[in-house]
Amino acid sequence: MAAPRIGVFICHCGTNIGGIVDVPEVVDYAKKLPYVVHAEANLYTCSEEGISAIKEAIKEYDLNRVVVASCTPRTHQPLFRNACADAGLNPYLFEFVNIREHCSWIHMHDRREATEKAKELVKMGVAKARWLEAQEEFESGVYPAAMVIGGGVAGMSAALNLANQGFEVHLVEKEPELGGRLLKLNRIFTINKAPDELVDSMVKAVQGHSKIKLHMPAVVKAASGYIGNFDVSIDEDGQETSVKVGVIIVATGAQVLEPELYSYGKLDNVLTQLGLEQRLKDGKLGEFQNVVMINCVGARIPERPYCSRLCCMTAIKNAALMKEINPKAQVYVLHRDLMTYGVEFEEYYRKAREAGVRFIRYTLSNPPQVMGAKRVEAVKVYDELMDMEVELSCNLLVLATPLIPNADNEELSKMLKVPIGDGGFFLEAHVKLRPVEFAMDGIYVAGSCRWPADIKESIAQGYAAASEAAIPLRQGAVRVEAITATVDPKTCKGCGTCVLVCPFDAIELKESKIKGLEGKIVSEVNAALCKGCGLCAAACPNRAIQQRGFTDMQLLSMVNALSGKR
Repeated sequence: MAAPRIGVFICHCGTNIGGIVDVPEVVDYAKKLPYVVHAEANLYTCSEEGISAIKEAIKEYDLNRVVVASCTPRTHQPLFRNACADAGLNPYLFEFVNIREHCSWIHMHDRREATEKAKELVKMGVAKARWLEAQEEFESGVYPAAMVIGGGVAGMSAALNLANQGFEVHLVEKEPELGGRLLKLNRIFTINKAPDELVDSMVKAVQGHSKIKLHMPAVVKAASGYIGNFDVSIDEDGQETSVKVGVIIVATGAQVLEPELYSYGKLDNVLTQLGLEQRLKDGKLGEFQNVVMINCVGARIPERPYCSRLCCMTAIKNAALMKEINPKAQVYVLHRDLMTYGVEFEEYYRKAREAGVRFIRYTLSNPPQVMGAKRVEAVKVYDELMDMEVELSCNLLVLATPLIPNADNEELSKMLKVPIGDGGFFLEAHVKLRPVEFAMDGIYVAGSCRWPADIKESIAQGYAAASEAAIPLRQGAVRVEAITATVDPKTCKGCGTCVLVCPFDAIELKESKIKGLEGKIVSEVNAALCKGCGLCAAACPNRAIQQRGFTDMQLLSMVNALSGKR
């Protein structure tokens, strides 16, 4: 192996780093480190000028290792790796040092501390770079079919998008009909039209598409495999079938909370907004004169701290509709805050006020009180704006309750090995950078199973998930990042500890076919499943497993550099 020739590039990142860290001092320090043959500062290393500087330096100084000290590898590591590859250097001979989050942002009030820490981190990065090895990425074929779990608007949008691109799609829906929660709605805000036209057109398009195979009522019973090669078992009306697909989209939706508050379920004139929608749709509402709606019932409380986002708009929609049906009715909306985000929703709220809907703000510490034994007759509420308690006559009480996760989310998450967030909804890989992807490659998410979403958002997310899923399907193959575990079969004792700790089922015990080790039971890593978490390497009692890019030698060299050892 040729002697290391390391190039170090320190980013100012405008004032993000350069405003706190003394970048020229860090550059001078880097120039004196072992094996560093070139070091320079860049205003923005991720810019076209910065990328060009890396490429030119690789050729001019014959660099065989590159270290970039800038922001987070989560956003920019692929960019710098690609720059190395464009210059003819193996992309895994690149090391990233984060001096923004780890230095300038957390030591913004101590320039000296931030600078010294940046120097130490660069020293550690250079020490590790010395031991980096070129890696080859694993390539895996992709079976040209997709599975969409959930037949609501998000799932149907995703299925139609992929099918229209020519891919075979298996659409799994647990209910006997498509449409999801939209089937129970009376009107759609802000257009105030029945959802039937939208639902019917989508259902007909799905049912009539030659590339979409419907499975309903059906549930996913088991799933195994990895991106490009998933085997999914489906229980369809009591019969189990197995399907092979390359990608999976989860669009299972959410359910509406049935609250144990305000005598709901005990008094017949207490409804949820969804119950009101159903009565309006069926024409079974009856006469009403005084309507009180209470928002945030079961939401934004310690047990359920999140805002469901849709409740306010639903309440405004139905309150305005009640005034339209009976202009003489008194309609009140009791709220803690009104979430009418966007110009369109704010205008909708303004029109409801002009129509005569009255809005009263209450607090969590002083919630409305329901009066009446057999029926709700009145509601007492402390009006924060008027600074007084008011009593409202009421012959119909409507509760706005949040969307909550499906009961089977946890079971599905374990089956697909995808995470769930604090609220019980599915957790995307990154809320900004990868909003419709899971950390598990090849599995995507859309709609209210990810977080409460309205119809427009659900459809948009369905298209977005399908767009992401179509990339590996169209390419026909995927390249797996080479930061994976590797086993030394000579050292491996076949104890199975690594199999037990692997959260991705990426390791199996198999008989070795290596010459001289035939028949020996050893661990074998499936590179397509491995995510490089390092648990197996940490747990192996025989040090038979190393993780590419984070070997014992590489990590210990960083520790030694920090402690002053060579």
